Amino acid sequence: MAGLMSRASLVVKSKFSKLLDHAEDPGETLDYSYEKQLELLQNVKRGIADVVTAKKRLELQETQLQQSLVKLDAQAREALAAGREDLARQALERKSGLQQQLQSLDEQTKQLEQQQEKLIASEKTLSAKVEAFRSQKETIKAQYSAAEAQVRIGEAATGIGEQMADTGLAIQRAKDKTEQMQARASAIDELTTSGALEDFTSDQTQLDRELGAIASKSQVDKELEQMKAELGSGEAKKELTE
Repeated sequence: MAGLMSRASLVVKSKFSKLLDHAEDPGETLDYSYEKQLELLQNVKRGIADVVTAKKRLELQETQLQQSLVKLDAQAREALAAGREDLARQALERKSGLQQQLQSLDEQTKQLEQQQEKLIASEKTLSAKVEAFRSQKETIKAQYSAAEAQVRIGEAATGIGEQMADTGLAIQRAKDKTEQMQARASAIDELTTSGALEDFTSDQTQLDRELGAIASKSQVDKELEQMKAELGSGEAKKELTE
C-alpha cells in the first residue's frame, strides 16, 4: 500500500511539474527575480539610512554631553572659588558620570560606523550584482523571444505546429474524399457503359438499349455485306473488260 501511495505521489508531482513547466514564462520569472533583488537592495539601503539616523542621534547626544561637561567644569571651578568645595565636588561627580556616558556613546557610535561601512559595502556589491542580473535577464529574455519566434516560424514552415497539423489533416481528408469520389464516378461510368447499371435519366429501358444495339449491329452487317458485293461486282467488271 505504501509503495502504491508513493508511486501515486510521484505521478502527481511529475504531472504538476510538467504543468508548471508548460505555464512558466521565463521572462516573467526573470522579471520577478529581478524585482525581489531590487526589494532586497532597497531593504539594505533602508538599513543604511536607519544606521546613519541612529548614529546622528548618538552624535547629537555626544554634543549635548560635551556641552554639559564644559558647563559642569565651569560650575565646579566657580563653586571652589566661592569656597563651596561641596558644590564643586557634586559638579565634578556629575561630570564624571557624564564622561562615562560619553565614552559609552562614543563606543556605540564607532560600532554604528563599522556597521554602516559594512552595509555600504554590501549595498555596492549587491547593487553591482543586481545590475549585472538585469543585463543578463534582458539578454536571456531576448534570446528566449528569438528562439520562440524561430520555433513558431519553423513550425509554420514545416507544418508541425498544432494549427498547421490540423490544416494538414484537413487537406489529407479532402484528398481522400476526392479520390473516393473520383473512384465512385469512374465505377458508375464503367457500370453505365457496360449496361450493368440502368440510366434512370434516359427514357430507354435496358431492353430498348439491347434491341437498339442488335439493330445497330444488323445494320452494320448489312452495310458491310453491301460494300463487299459492290466491291465484288466491280472486280468482275474489271476482269471482263480486260
